[in-house]
Parts: sequence; structure tokens; C-alpha cells
Amino acid sequence: MDRSASPESPSDASARRYASGRQYELRRGDALAIVTELAAGLRLYSRAGVQLTESYGDDQISPGAAGITLAPWANRVEDGLWYLDGKKQQLDITEVSRNNASHGLLRNASYELVDETEFSVTLEAAVFPQHGYPFLLRHRVRYELEGDLGLTVRQTLVNDSQSPAPFVLGAHPYLRLGEVPSEDLTVTVSGRTRLVTDDRLIPRGTEPVGGDFDLRSGREIDGLVLDCAYTDLDFDGGVARSTLRAPDGRSVSLWQDEHCRYVHVFVTDTFPGRTRAVALEPMTGPANAFNSGDGLAWLPAGESFTMSWGITAALEG
Repeated sequence: MDRSASPESPSDASARRYASGRQYELRRGDALAIVTELAAGLRLYSRAGVQLTESYGDDQISPGAAGITLAPWANRVEDGLWYLDGKKQQLDITEVSRNNASHGLLRNASYELVDETEFSVTLEAAVFPQHGYPFLLRHRVRYELEGDLGLTVRQTLVNDSQSPAPFVLGAHPYLRLGEVPSEDLTVTVSGRTRLVTDDRLIPRGTEPVGGDFDLRSGREIDGLVLDCAYTDLDFDGGVARSTLRAPDGRSVSLWQDEHCRYVHVFVTDTFPGRTRAVALEPMTGPANAFNSGDGLAWLPAGESFTMSWGITAALEG
């Protein structure tokens, strides 16, 4: 069944066209999630009418990669260049300003419907062999509203090639807390180590967190501009959490499973209509993993890999 909808007018979906393709609406209790055909993206997640992710209009694609899923790599590959068995592989440059290949190969892909239930939807797209990445893969993304009304996302990569394929999986959700200005929120991330990058945002080393980069005890967003990956996260019960908290005690959190050993924190003043926006990005590896090998995994032929993450909220201060 097709439960297409938009954040502005769910009931009028049949008359609408969307730049981000078909829209899949999930409802459970007071929870609402809207998933897009384009990039298997999360366009909206809300609870009790409180918007918990940044969103965008019907005639727009996701600004700043808001909500998209990332495969077969997350973040960046320096110069779009890496080597496979000693042979140069040249990816398309998609971040022209920094001469990097950014956010994988499916950012502009249409995902097909695989399965749909009352509280879940599963979409899938193929990564076809191409210059710079000679492998055939499938990326399957399942969104589900759980019984506690939290949102769970499972990203599965399947290798249909005849040889092992390198990969890093990730996602790019921006979290918010209703109409509370993001600069009034406090961000908490448990990472004890940060990746030190050059001016092209390519990691050149690591160091223990300190100063403005130490988010373990919480850091006010006001005045903060950040584009940094963290690792050495604290996993409790198999998950690590990164949280945005309002002055009244309400909060929204991103959780990620132990396959996701990195979280990228992006605080920007360029998101349309927002003085600050905060992306908390779960990743199995950091930027430039195809060259550094950090967090890089190789998926054997015929096998699959699944990572999980999700969003929860505490809306009673």
C-alpha cells in the first residue's frame, strides 16, 4: 500500500509531486516518519507534533544531505582516488570545492520498494560496477516505528560481486527539538577521540578530545560551528547515544549499534531557514577510509552486512 505524504499536508498526497520522489508515511501512536524514494532518505520524524529532524519542501531535494543514507562509503574520499590491488581507481568528484568524492554513489539514486507493513518500509537500490568502484552491490534500508515510538533504521549491504568489496556505511540525519532554536540546545557525544582533519576535511590523525571538541559533558550549540568525527564511543547495552537537550529538559537522541564506531557531528549556520542546524551522523568508518583503511571493511562475495541506528526522544521535561 502507498502511504505517500508530505510534512505539510499528509492527506493531500495524491495530488502532489515530490522532488525527492515517492513518499512513504509511517504512523504509530503519536509518531510520524516520512521516508523518501530518493536516497532512501528520512524527510521527517516527529512525536506528538514535535519535529525531531530537519525537513524540507515538496519541490526540494534534501539540503545539506539532510536525512539521506550513504553507501558504499560515507563522508569523503580524497581526490576521489584510491587503489585496488595496486590499480588506480578514480571516482567522480562530487564535492568540487574540496576536490573530493562525497557521500557515496546513491545520493541521487531512486530506491525501489521491497516491503511495506503498517509500521515499516524497506527500500533498496543497486550500486552498479563503474569507474572508480568495480563492484555490484545492493543497499537495503528498513525504517520502522517501534512499540516505544522510537525510530529504528537498519542498513544492509549485499555483495552480488564475485570478489570482496570495500565499504563504509553511514547516514546523515539532522536532529532538532521542535521550535527550540538549535543554538539553545546542548549537544552531548561520548567520543573520547576526535579525528584531526586538514582544510579539505580529510583526516590526518587523531587526538584525545579537549576544549571545544570535548562534548562528553555537553556543550551549548550557541556559537559552535563544528565538522568533526568522533570515535572511542561509550556503548551501553550495545548502543552509543548522542543527544541534543533543551533548557526545559526535553531531549532527542541518536543511537547507533556497535558496528558504527564513529559519529560525525556537523553544526552549521548554512541550513535553509535555520540559524543553526545539527547533523549527528552514524558511520561504520570515517572520511577517506578507502585510503587510510581506518574503519574500512571488506564484504565477501555473496554475503551481507547490517548496521543499525535510530532516533528516540524524551518529551517531558
